[in-house]
Amino acid sequence: MLALGIDENGLGPRLGPLVVTSIAARVDARGARAISRRARGKLALRLGDSKDLVSFGKADLGEAWARAIPMALGYAHATPQALLATLALDEKATLEAPCPDATHRAQCWTHAKRFEADDTLVNLIANDLACLEKRGIRVVGAKSVIVCNDTLNRAAALGTSRFRVDLGAMERLLLAARKEFGEEVDAVCGKVGGFDRYPAHFSHLSGYLYTTLEEGRAASTYRIAGLGRVSWVRDADASNLLVGMASLVGKWVREALMGNIVRFYQGHLGDLTPASGYHDPVTSRFIDATAATRKRLRIAPSCFEREAARKETLSASRG
Repeated sequence: MLALGIDENGLGPRLGPLVVTSIAARVDARGARAISRRARGKLALRLGDSKDLVSFGKADLGEAWARAIPMALGYAHATPQALLATLALDEKATLEAPCPDATHRAQCWTHAKRFEADDTLVNLIANDLACLEKRGIRVVGAKSVIVCNDTLNRAAALGTSRFRVDLGAMERLLLAARKEFGEEVDAVCGKVGGFDRYPAHFSHLSGYLYTTLEEGRAASTYRIAGLGRVSWVRDADASNLLVGMASLVGKWVREALMGNIVRFYQGHLGDLTPASGYHDPVTSRFIDATAATRKRLRIAPSCFEREAARKETLSASRG
């Protein structure tokens, strides 16, 4: 069967994009049982919830998975830009379409020229993939939906929450896999927000016939006509191998794109401390330090910081 694991990275930061990633694998009966269990032994040191395995500025493990998966499929990438182009579900022109001008494009799409992960680690992950294949799990694809802050801010202005945008990205990945591989899927996705009943929130899947198999806090599962079986599971990145893999790849994609923003402003300001983009003091200082430069370059506020996150931060500081 064609199994999918889908997870998000960057749902709640102040800076940087929302990234939603899917990993596709062909699995036999033995592999189907294996992917639904937590990684064990030495593999557990390299596969699982990205929040436990990698941290800001130390995304080498995520990069290694992101590089090793295409390598296993016969594609080698010389630069991060080339790898991101392969992983992204959307074409470059589509990703850059919200950018008002070349300066805005440079802010978000000035890619690093070289990888950070050691080749030894990449080869170790390649060996992990080979071992998983022997266990009946052959990874056949990885894709990411990248949602920039301007798109998130525009959606929020129309009353669409980031949780609905996250779910919509997952729907796109489900439909893309169905189209690419030409067969129904068996998918596990990380839970979105506090949703228990998903069909009412569908966008791309609205209008599809479905049967509810389970709905609750721990898991919500549906059989969707023409698509397959889809589950949204709490803490899925820690309990499903493919979701954990998606979490790690997505972590690197988001860090690479956040790195673009940091490098852009370092190019204008020189010694500027890198920021994660999340709600932390370093990110707050990064935002303050770049304010004058952003004003001079006429960077649209909606292309830099998430409006909802900015309001939350202001409210917290006043409280």
